[in-house]
Amino acid sequence: MALKHPVDEVLPPARLGLLGLQHVLAMYTGCVTVPLVFGAAAGLDTHTIGLLVNADLLVAGLITLLQSLGIGNVLGIRLPVVAGATFTAVAPMILIAGQYGVQAVYGSMLAAGVFGILVAVPFARAVRFFPPVVTGSVITVIGLSLIGVGAGLITGQDGVGSGKELALAFGIVLVIVLVGRFARGLLGQLGVLIGLVGGTIAAIFLGLTDFRGVGDAAWLGIAQPFHFGAPQFPLAAVISMCVVMLVTFTESTADMLAVGEMTGRPVTSRDLARGLAAEGVSGVLGGIMNGFLDTVFGQNVGLVGITKVRSRYVAAVAGAILVLLGLIPKLGEIVAALPGPVVGAAGLVMFATVAAVGMGILRRVDFEDTGNLLIIAVTIGVGLLPVVAPKIYQAFPAWAQVIGGSAITSAALTAFVLNLLFNHTRRRTS
Repeated sequence: MALKHPVDEVLPPARLGLLGLQHVLAMYTGCVTVPLVFGAAAGLDTHTIGLLVNADLLVAGLITLLQSLGIGNVLGIRLPVVAGATFTAVAPMILIAGQYGVQAVYGSMLAAGVFGILVAVPFARAVRFFPPVVTGSVITVIGLSLIGVGAGLITGQDGVGSGKELALAFGIVLVIVLVGRFARGLLGQLGVLIGLVGGTIAAIFLGLTDFRGVGDAAWLGIAQPFHFGAPQFPLAAVISMCVVMLVTFTESTADMLAVGEMTGRPVTSRDLARGLAAEGVSGVLGGIMNGFLDTVFGQNVGLVGITKVRSRYVAAVAGAILVLLGLIPKLGEIVAALPGPVVGAAGLVMFATVAAVGMGILRRVDFEDTGNLLIIAVTIGVGLLPVVAPKIYQAFPAWAQVIGGSAITSAALTAFVLNLLFNHTRRRTS
């Protein structure tokens, strides 16, 4: 009788449950930060943000189940990966909401999901066009472009923080740093979650919290599809979100390949295509269920490396836990009621971490080639233009404002085109 590969091993129930819960704890804060940041920036009320939190967890759980268990030879990479809402989509979603409304956000997400499913196979075969010089540059811009969003949550709409708000925010950052420096194992990975909990407790004593809506929320429930109304599909918003989908694919590709190496089951182009198609499904589900685009979470990839547990059924249990959490509206209301300075401080650290990850990827770039250096420089410059000068494209048509005004979209397009120009169309010298 042939032995099962460790990836396909079903562990004892108690161990499966504990390891699955550990994966949820490692990614939970990052997952719920996305709806919190988007909801606050889009001006949604606490109840609606709570609904987004639940939808976010539900979709993340379903996609995690899909990735770990798979459906035939069509969807799911069948590796121990955990999916969660990507930060890549936050800035474009905020921009689309401001220009066209929330219905356009979910319409463009739905369209991007269909696009992702259709291009998963060709993307998996054309991954060479997204080398570290492209992915590293874009991910760095993603992190840097979102820091202003975190700052806005800390200070509020007027941009002027009170001493109480700033003290709370910097106190949370300090807690995260201390946990990261002195804690070990899983506890060391939960610095942001510990900072959120501690910051919320402090905010209660400072009079910055309002949990009155929690008592009215149900214990069990699910939001109706298309909560904000019929989806809308402005072309510029759809293009912008499709670019986000491609950027998300580049992020997840690296993580999927890493998990394949860790588990001893190398990822083929077919495996990669199935995994990317599942992320496209997240766009479809997110657009229908008021959720978000999902990506493979890097912290969970790291957890696989730390624990050496290679069973994909551990990730499946984590997905089931996320689905259950997504069906508890009261939990969504609690998370949505977190004060802005608390969410902003956690977001500040997490967004900067995204930028640091991008810089880490850029370390693999050959800087002896001045073309690569120029690609990085121009990508960061063009990508951050709408961040440092938000009105720079104000005189342009609405569609151009959505595409050019998105740091992620403009950076991704710039990096991709420049990489083609410098690294795929070189002149032959005689």
